[in-house]
Amino acid sequence: MRLATRWAVGVGVLSLLLGPAALPASAAQPSEAPPVHAQEDQSYGQAKKNGLRTVAPEGFYIGTAAAGGGHHLNADYPDPFTYDRKYRRILGAEFNSVTPENHMKWDFIHPEPDVYNFGPADAIVEFAEEHGQVVRGHTLLWHSQLPAWVTQGDFTDEELRAVLKDHIQTVVGRYAGRIQQWDVANEIFTDGPNPQLRPENIFIQRLGPGIIADAFRWAHEADPQAKLFLNDYAVEGLGAKSTAYYELAKQLLAQGVPLHGFAVQAHLSFEYPYPTTLRQNLQRFDDLGLETAVTELDVRMPVAASGPTAQQLAQQADWYRWTLEACLAVEGCNSFTIWGFTDKYSWVPVFFSGFGAANVMFEDYERKPAYYALRDTLAAVS
Repeated sequence: MRLATRWAVGVGVLSLLLGPAALPASAAQPSEAPPVHAQEDQSYGQAKKNGLRTVAPEGFYIGTAAAGGGHHLNADYPDPFTYDRKYRRILGAEFNSVTPENHMKWDFIHPEPDVYNFGPADAIVEFAEEHGQVVRGHTLLWHSQLPAWVTQGDFTDEELRAVLKDHIQTVVGRYAGRIQQWDVANEIFTDGPNPQLRPENIFIQRLGPGIIADAFRWAHEADPQAKLFLNDYAVEGLGAKSTAYYELAKQLLAQGVPLHGFAVQAHLSFEYPYPTTLRQNLQRFDDLGLETAVTELDVRMPVAASGPTAQQLAQQADWYRWTLEACLAVEGCNSFTIWGFTDKYSWVPVFFSGFGAANVMFEDYERKPAYYALRDTLAAVS
């Protein structure tokens, strides 16, 4: 384990030697906030010099979602990637991996049967290439954000299967050789103690569970270089839902399906306990020979009008740190993505009333303790 052999500091040592579940009670409480790094301002030059990507260990990808597209069309601000120059400067300076937040989801990139809206996604991929970044593609087989022409179309099963195949191979094929990882099957299991394949996924419901393997095969045919992932929320720790994915992964691998990885979204919230078995969960997928990744990390909290408290920010920093430590402790976890970096452009307040402040920078791009928790943890293993 690269982290266990190369790094030890504070709570991180305990989490590696004992595992997160064995952390002492005192470690479950927020630590003191990291000191303010007053010498750093928000300029591009300073970000480029001290950005997260510059302190990450070799071969490790620290990424973010590029905000905009999709449901952001209904937000009360423009697509930041297209107009906010400071946002773009920080995006390029801080991260060596980028995920289009909504620009590659079906309703945005393929809004009509014979219409593909590639321009915005093309711009993000080109931006990433210009800045020496890899790209994660998101997402192909999903029950949500499907256009009405798919969900309400009068298709036979054979026609629906052809629609999915065409979509996957057209989108993946366009970016062949330019996308590092694809979230092929996204959120395909229900929540709760007895997870089932989602009945609201029209493709699985109509075509059967075998369509999951087909989606991976079609994506692999379109781009043999891309790593193909299962991806979901509420699968961070050991539990019924992550076990359902574990069993599915074993089945797909036994069938020779080109499955390369398992990813946890990690949309965490102070409403629920921290997933202390994250490292053990990632490790069991690693033991199957799969890569693992954290793909959509944010940590939301109830926020008063006065903003988050110092204690909330310290607790948030701990959760970001612990999640990064867990990934670094697993040999095949080489991709770690936060779901946006500034509260200025966050999906959280729109979908979770009364919650917010989920990202590592405030709306004015001032860095939070969570940012320094990530930076210092990365720097310690470089």
